[in-house]
Amino acid sequence: MSDVVASRRAAPLLVAAAGLFLLTSSHAHAQWWKRAPVDFEECADAAEKSATKAEKTSALADCNAKFAGRRKPGGGYTYYDFLQDRTFDIAGPNPTPEEQKKIDESYTAYLADQRRSNEAAQAIVRQQREQQAQQLQQVALRTEVEHIPVPVERPKVQQAAPRPKGAPCTKGSFSCEWPRLSEGLSDLKKLFSPTPSKPAKKG
Repeated sequence: MSDVVASRRAAPLLVAAAGLFLLTSSHAHAQWWKRAPVDFEECADAAEKSATKAEKTSALADCNAKFAGRRKPGGGYTYYDFLQDRTFDIAGPNPTPEEQKKIDESYTAYLADQRRSNEAAQAIVRQQREQQAQQLQQVALRTEVEHIPVPVERPKVQQAAPRPKGAPCTKGSFSCEWPRLSEGLSDLKKLFSPTPSKPAKKG
């Protein structure tokens, strides 16, 4: 009789366990036949229905990893390359190998453009530095030149103005005596420098 009581008590537990097993397996079967998302937007919509915030964040990270493209309003997809800071039109939710090749080639060209513009900017900076150095040299030279004393021109000796004719002459004044002295000097010069004699004519 104790066996019957024990089996009666165990029966509801067995039924509950069987029901739980059936529910779990049916949920697993439901996930098995459920269609996988075709693009990021479908994947993100499914992630929004997650029970907790942590599950939602994890599901969205999975969506980002699975799908590189984003749906365009007019149809088709676009891919954003953050390295180039630009978008590319692609046919599906992920770039095809051919599309990826074009994106990579564009990135190579982008890097070359960046290098050229950096070199040009560096050249401009160098040129500006050289001009500043030249200007500083010119300022320094000008400053040195300003410090060198410039010789002052000797003042010219003013000659006495000739005495107007007919003006009264004060005896002993320079203006009266000078013409006479000048004539005397001229006579002396003539005396000490005789005129050369002409050679005798040959007959």
